[in-house]
Amino acid sequence: MQNFWPSSGFDQLGRDTRGWLVPTDDYLRLWLARPELALVPESCAAEQALHAALALQPSRAVTPAELARLADPDARANYTLFVRFRDALQSAGTLEAYYLGLFRGGSVDLPPLFVDLLAQAIVRNVLRGASDAYILRAGEMLFRAQRISTEGGQILAGDRDAIDLLNETGGLGEIGRLLTQANAPMRALELQVLADDNAARYWQDGDRHSFLLDLTHEVSNDLSHGLTLTMTRARSGLSALARVLEQWIAHFLGVAVHIRPEPRIDDPGWRWHIGLDAQATALLNDLYEGHAVEPERQQRLVSLFRLDFADPQEMRADVAGKPVYLGLAMNAERVVKLKPQNLLINLPLAAAM
Repeated sequence: MQNFWPSSGFDQLGRDTRGWLVPTDDYLRLWLARPELALVPESCAAEQALHAALALQPSRAVTPAELARLADPDARANYTLFVRFRDALQSAGTLEAYYLGLFRGGSVDLPPLFVDLLAQAIVRNVLRGASDAYILRAGEMLFRAQRISTEGGQILAGDRDAIDLLNETGGLGEIGRLLTQANAPMRALELQVLADDNAARYWQDGDRHSFLLDLTHEVSNDLSHGLTLTMTRARSGLSALARVLEQWIAHFLGVAVHIRPEPRIDDPGWRWHIGLDAQATALLNDLYEGHAVEPERQQRLVSLFRLDFADPQEMRADVAGKPVYLGLAMNAERVVKLKPQNLLINLPLAAAM
């Protein structure tokens, strides 16, 4: 298998008998190399000493006195957060156990960046045997925000940070930023829609997040019988995302489900739904409760899905055999921030997994 997402740290992690990821010193060293913790010319002697000691032995104990000696308050806060995160991760034993505990505990005290980096490593583990570039590109949606474009009759998801950087620098980095500020002409650089004729390039460019994912469908404005979307085309990004979510659930919960893009929710027996993001959660809640949904909010819907358990006995008795509806929506800035943890904590399971 070809490697993908080398920045995820997957190669620096161990795996236990269950297939979950075990933190190692080499994995922790990746965190120490991040901009939030890397040394800068202004780093004081105490910070330099602490960073060198941790780079040598990332699991070593760090005393409150060592942290207090850091002159820069931002550095002190970042190292304090890293040590707390490191200790909790090692106590949990695996990245998956820590991730589950974080959200099942009800109080998430970890910055979103940390959550996304954990999710990236875990998704890399979930998809470790994948050979389909569409599946891998869809997998990015679980840990990187997407900016949605609806121009030209297509719904395209592009990596938000990559698009924003491209708009700011023309893809030329700091030089491009300076040229932009000087109103100098720059060569046009366009992101490509992932397709069969360029899919092989994903393996080289996956960490650049430079491919758009086609999520094209049509949205009906008729809310009289629920929300309606057309069925997706073959090789669509929505179908690929459904496969990723199935594997995500199986990896964490050991439950087999089938997920498919759904054209509408027109189900008089509608009993359970899960929003894959904050916008979709609010939208589905309003529909379920019979509240009117403004057309502008309706048009933010990116997709509906239907989830069915392979074994209904693994569901709560009061909803056994019923479908679970999923929704994915963008916010007013046309950004989708998928929360894959919602599937882990909100599925109607018969017992805690």
